[in-house]
Amino acid sequence: MPWRDALEPARMERIAVVAPADRLRRVLVALGSGGLVELELLATPGGPAEAALQRVQARSPGGATTPVVSPEPPGVAMLEENGDAEALAGEAELEKVTASAFREGSVAAIAGWTPARTLDALASSLAPHGAGVARLASPRGVQPPTSLRSGSPGVAFQPLVDTYGTVPYADLNPSVLAGVAYVVMFGMMFADAGQGLLLLALGVAFAVAPHGRLASLRRYRWASPFVIGAGLASVGFGFAFGEAFGPTRLVPTLWMRPLDHATTLLAVSVAIGAVLLACSYALGALNRLREGGVARALVALSGIAGAALYLGLALAGAGWYWHRDAVILLGAVLTAAALAMGFFGLFIEAGGRASGALEAGVELFDAVLRLGTNTVSFARLAAFGLTHAALSSLVWSGTASLWRTGGVFGVVAAALVFAVGNALTFALEALVAGVQALRLEYYEIFSRVFTAEGREFHPWHVTVRQ
Repeated sequence: MPWRDALEPARMERIAVVAPADRLRRVLVALGSGGLVELELLATPGGPAEAALQRVQARSPGGATTPVVSPEPPGVAMLEENGDAEALAGEAELEKVTASAFREGSVAAIAGWTPARTLDALASSLAPHGAGVARLASPRGVQPPTSLRSGSPGVAFQPLVDTYGTVPYADLNPSVLAGVAYVVMFGMMFADAGQGLLLLALGVAFAVAPHGRLASLRRYRWASPFVIGAGLASVGFGFAFGEAFGPTRLVPTLWMRPLDHATTLLAVSVAIGAVLLACSYALGALNRLREGGVARALVALSGIAGAALYLGLALAGAGWYWHRDAVILLGAVLTAAALAMGFFGLFIEAGGRASGALEAGVELFDAVLRLGTNTVSFARLAAFGLTHAALSSLVWSGTASLWRTGGVFGVVAAALVFAVGNALTFALEALVAGVQALRLEYYEIFSRVFTAEGREFHPWHVTVRQ
């Protein structure tokens, strides 16, 4: 699949559905049954069908009513007499759409949005009714709706982005970056090969839950990619740290033991955070470029100016650490240029003048501070990883002590402590790691990738009753 299909929302076209006025109902029925077009509906008062529907629903309160339409117009009075709420809801929908149509003589037209890839199918479905599709120019300042491609590689992690907001139409979709970042951060905080395998098994159960007693797990199928990915990452970090239900020596230590190298683990977690922030700045710069062109991307603190500021400070810090004057100078020059670009962007956004300069200065100072705090914030990866290792070590120490006492009581008590201790550790640490990874996604990554929220594509759809 091309990278555009993986990262970009589907290309949308603003169109007008043009039809003979005397065939408008049949055209709308065909349009609604296909569910390919989001219509631009006007705020019009309800008609007779809407009033009848309200009376029927008042007599027989219930849940949401699914609109149902038929090619030929039924009598509203007869539908009300029969209490047919579904058909009345369909007629009310047709009333709203018909009232929003523009008429000129014997021709009616209604505007809307549709994915470009569906234009041919839409035209083919309307042609038998004497209707056609005309492309329209997109109004300036109006954002097309976002329709994400269902077959893209990041679709499994799309709920992670959707809970933050709808991807703006002009932006690249960060679901792949978000998914990889989430499972890596979770795995580092929940680093245990044994408990990771349990998490992996739970994710597989969500994905392939059979009928019968386990059928209730199917409702969590949407979460299976997260749980499976988090389980695999936990197993990987468990082998790296030599943890499997604690320091049991069931797996080799391929890297280091967390409790023995806490400082190193803190430095690694901050380095991982720096890489993720750099990726989010790169994606943010691309999004600012797509949203407003080169000028906006250059001066935005979530764009090139912010990325240059982050890189400049990183170079200056690295040059100071390794005593490289040339690197310090390069970092200082890049930082100064980024600050100037960022200040200019904030100054223009604030409206200029002295008040704008003051506001831009305060926001720029805040942005510099947040760069440091956001990077250090990733130290929680190590902090919660150390907490998990400490709890697991405590459980294992208690289990080993009871086992060494010997006898039936010692063996039973050891097994009980091991089982209960690991269950409590699993539940507590899985919850903490899940919440903290989500927090880092939202506040440190998505806040740079997005500066606005899009609107989801909602095609108009009704069920046809033959």
